[in-house]
Amino acid sequence: MSLTAAGAISEHTVPSEKALSTSDNSFHRNSNVDADSGEGVLSDERDIATNVISVDDDDSLNRGQSVHSYWSCLSNLWRSTGGIYYFKPVLSLMFLAVVSTSWASPWRTFIPRRGLLRYLNPVNQFTLSKNAFIVIMASASANSALGTDVLAVQRLYYNITPNAVTSVFLLFSSQLLGYENFCILLYPSKMLYPGVLPLLSMFDALYEGGMASRKKLRVFSMVHICLGAFPEWIFPLLTGVSIFCLAAPNNATVSRLFGGLLSICFDWQYIAGQVNPMTIPLKAQFSNFLGYIFCAVVFVAVYYNNIWKAQNFPFLSQLLYYENGTQYDQTLILNSNYEVDPTLLAEQGLPYYSSTWVVYLLTQNLSLGALFTHLLLWNRSDISSAWTWMNPSGIKNIWANFDWKFWRADGMRKQDVDGEDIDPHYKQMLKYPDAPNSWYFVVFLLSFVVALVVLYKTDSTLPWWGFLISLLLATIFILFLGALAAITGLSFTIQTFGQMIGGYIQKGSPVANMYFVLYGNNTVFQAQLLLRDLKIAQYAKLPPRAAFTAQIIGTLLGAVLNYIMMNSIIDNQREILLSVEGTNIWSGRQPQMYNSQAIAWGGLSDELFSTGQRYQWVPWAYVLGLFVPVPFWVIHRYWPKLHADYLYTPIILFVTGYLVGGINSFILSYFAVAFLSQWWLRTRYPGWFAKYNYIVAAALDGGTQVMVFILAFAVQGASGTSHLFPTWWGAQGGGNYDHCLTLN
Repeated sequence: MSLTAAGAISEHTVPSEKALSTSDNSFHRNSNVDADSGEGVLSDERDIATNVISVDDDDSLNRGQSVHSYWSCLSNLWRSTGGIYYFKPVLSLMFLAVVSTSWASPWRTFIPRRGLLRYLNPVNQFTLSKNAFIVIMASASANSALGTDVLAVQRLYYNITPNAVTSVFLLFSSQLLGYENFCILLYPSKMLYPGVLPLLSMFDALYEGGMASRKKLRVFSMVHICLGAFPEWIFPLLTGVSIFCLAAPNNATVSRLFGGLLSICFDWQYIAGQVNPMTIPLKAQFSNFLGYIFCAVVFVAVYYNNIWKAQNFPFLSQLLYYENGTQYDQTLILNSNYEVDPTLLAEQGLPYYSSTWVVYLLTQNLSLGALFTHLLLWNRSDISSAWTWMNPSGIKNIWANFDWKFWRADGMRKQDVDGEDIDPHYKQMLKYPDAPNSWYFVVFLLSFVVALVVLYKTDSTLPWWGFLISLLLATIFILFLGALAAITGLSFTIQTFGQMIGGYIQKGSPVANMYFVLYGNNTVFQAQLLLRDLKIAQYAKLPPRAAFTAQIIGTLLGAVLNYIMMNSIIDNQREILLSVEGTNIWSGRQPQMYNSQAIAWGGLSDELFSTGQRYQWVPWAYVLGLFVPVPFWVIHRYWPKLHADYLYTPIILFVTGYLVGGINSFILSYFAVAFLSQWWLRTRYPGWFAKYNYIVAAALDGGTQVMVFILAFAVQGASGTSHLFPTWWGAQGGGNYDHCLTLN
């Protein structure tokens, strides 16, 4: 569904900004930062976008590219490893970029340039935009499809192995439904997408040429080569060094209080596992930091005050339990249709969550409520144009300009923009034909039809009207969650909220709840990834139609690869994926969380979450969250010197429950790197920051990810038996590598 259909601006409208003005001669790097003298601090998003990334575009290369050059990029899809990272903590765009760049020259050298195979050889120069095409296509295929949640849970917890063809079409439809082109979240400079800056900084260093680029490449190469298998395989203790656990390895209290919070992590794959700390703006990092502090305090307080019988259950877990602390057997309360049977439920009793997981549910709903209010108070002007279509004349204009002949729509943008205050990167893109709105509409329509067929062919128990509600929910959230991700680089999920809504509209059906969340939450997630990739195309000056093609082809092939990889890993790592803690190599956190939520919300929403029940405040938290940002907005309006604008209340609330599972030893190292980069370097050495911060971030990500990929298949069991490094003090064979006590 395109922006004009879903709600924002027409493809023929050029968005303007109220930011810093840009003249035509600013199409090289901006001059407010002198990289040699070190003067001038990058103070806002536009400064960063125009100083860190080149605005130049060699349009002769882009315009001359042929279809077969792009088609040749399909050969690089072998590195689409999203299925691996569904059960491992990390995946990076940098991995895709490094591998594609490494393979470009030998591919051009050894593939014939004549005969049938010539269509697989990019005869023309391998340019920045072609490399961007490869990364976008591989990224679309490498993203772990949320549909694997449904398939993995069915295999792990229900002993159901869905039909292969149906499973792949499930992934097709759920991945493509999120392709909605919200242009207002793409074109303005304020929509920076910080997470893609290292990638584009590396591209600039590779393709710009000149002494400055060569210096960048030397820095990149040195950092990239220095990262190896040491922390990941040979010395896994470096994943989290806890002085407290080393001093008292058998003390449960010490492990709970200090096992993750004050550990020091030297493994970059965990430090930057969710997001690279060198890219997130300082304001967002500050709110992130407050959230983690509150998280540690709240978790410990809830546990030691035995709230919700916390001490009966593991400290950090996503599973369901009996009151005595043993794991809840969900199959004993479900009938043959996988619906909750009241008689069986009475025999087993209601399940319990670990109390830290209840805190997680509360903070997720609080943060989503706060998100709406925060953006409407602080960023109303940035997203207001998304509603300009919601009047009779706007709807009439959309209908009049919509070309149903999508196969020949010209999609040309407005050319007369010399006087407009627009983003300089976007201004360079105006010479290329746009991907018409009708293209997005056709993708949405086909995905919609396939999804309906899959729902009934798989006996999902989700009715068609439930499917429509899930899509409506997604459409509402895309704008707000997309805006937050574009500005701060931090992403939210509506999974918990979707499970709550799905549970109340169709009670007693966990499987239906899983499908409801799949088509609701995943649509939001995919829309954010689409916009991120389109921003990469904008920064790299890749024509919009090429970017669209890369995303569609990559997504379709990635669905097949996701399915194959998921089955392979479940076959080889089943017992680890079913365990509470997992290992530092494999983790079943994702399917565990998805399954327990589906049982609790889909099957037992009234019994657990309604008014008067054990977890009644979880759904009410969403309403309470709507009011949280208001006091801070009032404080900043009347007392601006207090800098209440540094507080992103949705981020603070979201992170307050974030550390509920997985490896948490990265926190101290993450914030040490974050504040070193975004405060100390940016303010004290702005020239160095502008030249090298993002290229170093790229090298750290790329080097680590290449090694993780190799180790996953070579020694860690992604394709069969794992081969652990011989046991020694830094790689003990049993228990936790950080010598903290295993908490049951």
